[in-house]
Amino acid sequence: MNIVGNRTLKSALEDKARRFPAKTFVLFEDRTGHVERYTYDAFDRRVNQVAHALGKLGLARGDKFNLHLRNSPEFLFCWFAAAKTGTVMVPTHPDSTPDEMAYILGHSEAKVSFVQGSSAAAVLACRGRCPGLQEVVATREGPVEGARALAEVVERQPADPPEASLGPLDEVAMMYTSGTTSKPKGVLITHANYLHGGEMMAKAMRVAPDDRHLIVLPFFHAGAHIHAFVPTLLAGASAAVMEGFSASRFWDQAIAYGATLAALFAAPVRMLLNQPDRPHHRQHRLRLVTYAQNVTPEEFEAWHARFGVRLMQLWGMTESMSLPLINPLDLPSKPLSMGMPALGAELRVVDDAGQEVPPRTVGELVLRGVPGVSLMKGYFKNPEATAEAIRGEWLYTGDLAWMDEEGYFHFVDRKKDIIKRAGENVAAGEVEAVLRQHGAVADAAVIGVPDPVRDEAIKALVILREGGRATAEELIEWCGARLSKFKVPEIVEFRETFPRTSVGKIQKHLLRGSKP
Repeated sequence: MNIVGNRTLKSALEDKARRFPAKTFVLFEDRTGHVERYTYDAFDRRVNQVAHALGKLGLARGDKFNLHLRNSPEFLFCWFAAAKTGTVMVPTHPDSTPDEMAYILGHSEAKVSFVQGSSAAAVLACRGRCPGLQEVVATREGPVEGARALAEVVERQPADPPEASLGPLDEVAMMYTSGTTSKPKGVLITHANYLHGGEMMAKAMRVAPDDRHLIVLPFFHAGAHIHAFVPTLLAGASAAVMEGFSASRFWDQAIAYGATLAALFAAPVRMLLNQPDRPHHRQHRLRLVTYAQNVTPEEFEAWHARFGVRLMQLWGMTESMSLPLINPLDLPSKPLSMGMPALGAELRVVDDAGQEVPPRTVGELVLRGVPGVSLMKGYFKNPEATAEAIRGEWLYTGDLAWMDEEGYFHFVDRKKDIIKRAGENVAAGEVEAVLRQHGAVADAAVIGVPDPVRDEAIKALVILREGGRATAEELIEWCGARLSKFKVPEIVEFRETFPRTSVGKIQKHLLRGSKP
């Protein structure tokens, strides 16, 4: 089913700027409370200026550039400038360490990195290890030593669109997603991917021109920019973008900006429930809040009783582009389910031979689609991983699930060794690799354990070398110096041995259920 046609993100934005030039498109509030406002026309003209600036920075069609930014208008301008020039944006977590950034900047072949004051240090620290990185450009939070100021490059650029011949299957972005190994993989995303995912989500949420989407999730994740911002654009609606999520300010922001839609993860849902009860929070205009990952039935009921806005659970992954499983608005909610297939989506639960299994039988969840349209185009410079994930018309998700008799899908566990902590995906192998670099550590196994607020906490099980000495606090500090804060284990336990298979693989399912 082709719901994209020959459209691109470029044509989608220019269509709305032409038809609704004076309509408010983006409102942005930074952490100090300062607000910026852009109409569709002003937004498009600024994107055009940034697009010309990319050329001045030496970026040509197919070149990659890094966005190491928190939520900001500059993130959006650069993203859509990529969509107008044939360049490819590579967003990264602004709290990444120099080692993490050195890998992504090198692997992605990024020529330019856009930073802001609070995120610049990691990029500047690893610059010497990235010979392909030609420029570091600072976007806001004052001047950054060692970086050019974006304003200096943009201000004198024309506001007319650059000349570029683009098609739906051209790449716009590459998003790095944690895998089962220590190194993340770059997911290639096309214009058609953005539009397909955006159209599916817009229809599922029934986004209308008078809606306003409150976006508090980070743009360096697919959830915010594919599943929240693009549906807003396609419907001709507006977005209230916050620099970050604040549990204490969320409802005041929703009220102040007249938001009707919002997107969260399960962890922020619980954080909001843990806030003091303030009756005026019910004065919001929100009609729907989407969320990923499970909340308990008790939390689900408490949310509706306290805040009076519908929660709609959904499931997707960066590789799926769209959110193919959604709890339908017109059917009873099943808060412990991932939902039913969205319009146009086809999913199955299969056994190890790829055969569909009966209802209530656990197997791997697979999704049918077209690479570059309804599925990712592939992994950058990794044909082996692409072939493993996309087999014919089917994306093998690595998630174990089962389907009930009504067609709702239910999550069980992950084949992929990923820990989901407060909306962040953490590759256990990446943390294990850092622990094994410690001189006292012979081996390490990292698992997720239930956490009442963050979904999962990170637990490291460690075997010390003979004669090796290390405390739990020392190993946590070791990881903290080498990994982003959200990847650092909260718990370290020491073991003498690990349960292993006949070929030596650690049996983590036994570790999860075992006692120290």
